[in-house]
Amino acid sequence: MLTLQISELSISYNEAEILNGDFSFLQLFINSSILFFGQNDFALRLPMILLHLLSAMLFYKISQNYVKIQRNRIWLLIVFILLPGVISSAVIVNSAGLILFGLLLFVYIYENYSIKYSYILLLFYMLIESGFVALFMSLIIFSLYKKNIKFLLFNLAMFLSSLFIYGIDTHGSPKGYFLDSIGIYAAIFSPIIFVYLFYVLYRRYLTKDFDLLWFISTVALLFSLLLSFRQRVALEYFAPYVILSLFLVAQTFEHSYRVRLSMFRKKYKWAFIVSLALLLLNSSAVFFNKYLYSVVGEPKKHFSYKIHVAKELAQELKSRGIECVKTDAKMSGRLEFYGVTKCNNYLLEEISANSTKPSNVTISYKNRIVYSANVTNINTN
Repeated sequence: MLTLQISELSISYNEAEILNGDFSFLQLFINSSILFFGQNDFALRLPMILLHLLSAMLFYKISQNYVKIQRNRIWLLIVFILLPGVISSAVIVNSAGLILFGLLLFVYIYENYSIKYSYILLLFYMLIESGFVALFMSLIIFSLYKKNIKFLLFNLAMFLSSLFIYGIDTHGSPKGYFLDSIGIYAAIFSPIIFVYLFYVLYRRYLTKDFDLLWFISTVALLFSLLLSFRQRVALEYFAPYVILSLFLVAQTFEHSYRVRLSMFRKKYKWAFIVSLALLLLNSSAVFFNKYLYSVVGEPKKHFSYKIHVAKELAQELKSRGIECVKTDAKMSGRLEFYGVTKCNNYLLEEISANSTKPSNVTISYKNRIVYSANVTNINTN
């Protein structure tokens, strides 16, 4: 299913920025794939799909420490791979997929091997990605709770080093985005699962049932929500941390189910069935998102619009013999990935998809026009 999605997507402006912007480990990872397979959508998204497959394997291995019954671990894995946020991180090139894999690898190494390997892994994380700063922050608090001074000092050093290398993002004027963040989290996990997730974390706080996963998930969730009171938060950096709480959610749900007599388990079965049905509905909306254009009033308000249009637009321009255009910076960077470079020979001007003005270039999905533009030859020499 993920492989089939590749043909449905275009490179986004943010993905183009990752490929062509400042050097990063993720850029190196993606460009290595492009070097091997060529500059195309398959090469662009294959590394993220591979990371996702490895994450799913690690997720199942870790679940063995939290969920006793094998079929329940399979159900938990199904829930994991159906989460809209996880599906998105598996095909979209951003830090979310890398951070999620990194967190699962750290938890697996920490729980199954000598602590010295965790030190090496954390040092590597500090060097390759700014998004792991929340992990260091969580481990500082975890070390305080465990009274592990050596681990505390190491993670404090990693935290400060990460801030020194990558800085702190305090862009924009203070403005509250708390409700927006709650809504995004609910979309990433689906509403019922997110509410139950929040309940489990709070319940474990009341019962003082703390462990590594609780600290990582709770610190990241609370920090992102507190930060959202001041500015818009890039939740792709924080959602992977909260995903780790799924192990605790499954553990709590399984325990609550098993301690009850058969006659009192019916409400838990229905709760799971309804949650899974809604999850399937949400994941279907991600997989078949182009059909939603028929019900969205303004195409640009579609949640996937930023990863659509560019590929089809480049194909349309090439079919007319146009290999380069002058247009806005965001679209120009996207078109360049598909071989339509920058020049002053042709001017590409977008107009509203709902506009009545005539246009000579249109992109449609499912019989709905989602992009309209005019291409003008401005170099007659």
